[in-house]
Amino acid sequence: MPLIHRMAVVGVGLIGGSLARVLREKNAVSEIIGIGRTEKNLRRAVELGVIDSYSRDSREGVKGADLVFLSTPVCSITRVLSDIRPFLSPGCVVTDGGSVKGEIVAACEALMPDGTFFVGAHPIAGTEKSGVEASFSSLYSGKRCIVTPTENSDRDALGKVVSMWKLAGAEVVLMDVHKHDRIFAAISHLPHMVAYTLVNAVGGYDRFDESILKYSAGGFRDFTRIASSDPAMWRDIALMNRDGILETMDLYMHQFSQLRCLVERGDGPGLEDFFARSKKSRDSIL
Repeated sequence: MPLIHRMAVVGVGLIGGSLARVLREKNAVSEIIGIGRTEKNLRRAVELGVIDSYSRDSREGVKGADLVFLSTPVCSITRVLSDIRPFLSPGCVVTDGGSVKGEIVAACEALMPDGTFFVGAHPIAGTEKSGVEASFSSLYSGKRCIVTPTENSDRDALGKVVSMWKLAGAEVVLMDVHKHDRIFAAISHLPHMVAYTLVNAVGGYDRFDESILKYSAGGFRDFTRIASSDPAMWRDIALMNRDGILETMDLYMHQFSQLRCLVERGDGPGLEDFFARSKKSRDSIL
């Protein structure tokens, strides 16, 4: 018997589409309804077999679903849930894929009608591409998914969300929402802020009468790949995890200031030690 009878995916893009694909491959869901604003993308999702049918009205689309996956920009998750809450079936489990958890989980738990349940989650997977065409069933294979239960979480609902992500191929880690937001401010959100800033800084370098970006090679392009990510999504993340991002920005600026002083002083041994410590930490995660 499938884990999910009727699944509604709100936002059939890379994240939502990839989850739908793998659950279908694993025969873990009987029916998948796609919900979104762009009919062209939804029609394409049907053509690709990612979903069975679609609705552009989220309130209609979630009717009868026993699991709803909210795969929308983080700033819209609570608004979407507020719209659909009167139309959720008894026993329905709502979960999300947002990369900010503290504010979202608190707001969503408060919105859930009696007899329905919210469990926050964050799959640590993705690419810089978007849309259902970018989705693929192995996106979560071997990746981690952070699930963030609280003291209010229903045990059966939590078990269903954990089982879903395990079926998708992910290693599930349970984590406190506040710990989650601080960790991912450092290892995910800050790198995106740095990549966007570096591209703007180099792109705005005006010593010469031409853009020097055209001379960029592998190193620059590899480092700044994530600056091709959706600007609206990262705007929302920066706003919703502001405290965590500001904390890690301050930490980064402190380290960068130290490096600037070493370069300014011409401190060869100090520079080598700075780079060696970084290399040792980087090598340890490979």
